[in-house]
Amino acid sequence: MAPSSGNLDIDVTARPGDSLGRLIFGDLDFPCALGRAGLVTGKREGDGGTPIGLFPLRDLRYRPDRLSAPASALPTRQIAADDGWCDAPDDPAYNRPVHLPYPASAEAMWRDDHLYDLVVVLGHNDDPPQPSAGSAIFFHLANEKNGVLQPTEGCVALRLADMLQVLARCTSQTRMRIDRL
Repeated sequence: MAPSSGNLDIDVTARPGDSLGRLIFGDLDFPCALGRAGLVTGKREGDGGTPIGLFPLRDLRYRPDRLSAPASALPTRQIAADDGWCDAPDDPAYNRPVHLPYPASAEAMWRDDHLYDLVVVLGHNDDPPQPSAGSAIFFHLANEKNGVLQPTEGCVALRLADMLQVLARCTSQTRMRIDRL
């Protein structure tokens, strides 16, 4: 894929197999964490890869007990303690939000760590969801240890200060383009 034109798209790039990439949005340029398997084509549930493609930013969710709603033109909603995201490929709610407890496998959106204090739902495998083609692909906060961004399970992640700068520039038309260098 060629780099995006203008500043509507967020460009995320990495070398093959790398779990650390670059996120560029206009004049912003930040290191970002990617899936432990790096960037992948043919995303599969549980493969640890961040999918290559061009994805709309569906909405921004935040933990109201930890942060105020950040400045952003994205549709924004608070995360509730019973919010989950179904990751069971054979369930009708696969790759959709659910309320916990849920009878099938579902990821909790209200987490003890800070990864989902701010989370943007990416439009990956959601129109309509295809079983086992990957779920819960988000743009969220990074886990950092000793100054090093840690790999995700298949998402794109930034440090909080960097994420706030990106979100402030997002519009309802912003998309995330993910590709290899």
